[in-house]
Amino acid sequence: MNTPLRIGLIGAGANTRDKHIPGFRALRDVELVAVTNRTRTSAERVAKEFGIARVADDWREIVAAPDIDAVCIGTWPYLHAEVTIAALRAGKHVLTEARMAATADEAEAMEAALIEARKTCPGIVAQVVPSPMTLSWDAIVRDLLVEGVLGRLHAVEIAHLHGAYADPATPIAWRQRKVLNGVNTLSLGIYYEAVQRWLGEDATVLKAESGIVTPERIDAETGEHVAVDVPDWVKVNGVFLGGAVLRAEFSAVETKRPRNEIVLHGERRGVRLDLAAGKLWLLAGGQAERALEIAPEKHGAWCVEADFVESIRTGAPVRLTDFATGVRYMRFTEAAWKAWQQ
Repeated sequence: MNTPLRIGLIGAGANTRDKHIPGFRALRDVELVAVTNRTRTSAERVAKEFGIARVADDWREIVAAPDIDAVCIGTWPYLHAEVTIAALRAGKHVLTEARMAATADEAEAMEAALIEARKTCPGIVAQVVPSPMTLSWDAIVRDLLVEGVLGRLHAVEIAHLHGAYADPATPIAWRQRKVLNGVNTLSLGIYYEAVQRWLGEDATVLKAESGIVTPERIDAETGEHVAVDVPDWVKVNGVFLGGAVLRAEFSAVETKRPRNEIVLHGERRGVRLDLAAGKLWLLAGGQAERALEIAPEKHGAWCVEADFVESIRTGAPVRLTDFATGVRYMRFTEAAWKAWQQ
């Protein structure tokens, strides 16, 4: 294209600075026109670091700007729906950070806004940043399933256990505050999305347990004690449409060795993706695990910004992650939240 695609950044947290800005800057005919953040000072710092010409005091300035074609939303989930809906109504393409929204209702409102926007702007693109940790392995695991290597799948295990919040003196994180993070609990949604990608089907929540170990923490910005209202640990049991059971456990208050893996159990074999070690293991009837040797070209990679721009320029459908998929994982996430509350 001879005409540059002009992008405004709404929120410039770590993932925006580490991934989205470099990703967009690596593409031809893409300009980062403006940035806004929680404070003008932080926005000015980002603008100076990355050579962005304009700093906005409010995200609405970027949504309304006639010289901006698309927005990249890097805020916390509580703003995703409001900003996305406003941007779509203004005829702007949207790339929004994961998790899609604070609640399933908000995610559904975002999808409805996209459907409405396409009535007048058929080519408008809306994409959610995909769950990233399995991108390198997604195609490989899907091939194992499609080729029948595992046989009929009967169980899925997810475990993400670490100690980020184990020390009660650790300041509260935004992910521990429902007002900022919504019903998104630890890494439940992001891991469920990855498995959903492999299986192509949804799970029903049957039971969930959770707990808050440290009910109050210090807010590092204000020095005040703030209530923690998002669980420190959660266990979820469910069943996928095809019959495979789901056993998932997440904790940020572990004092033992961290565990970060997804295991698929089939009637013939199983497979264990060790995300901490970056290895894929084949399991067979109690025998020793065997590491699968994977050719480098088989591995996927992060290409979120390139995919977003390609969809805008060529009309290619959004693969990772479209709004319909985001709504599905938000429904699951909220169902788990309601189950542990009950």
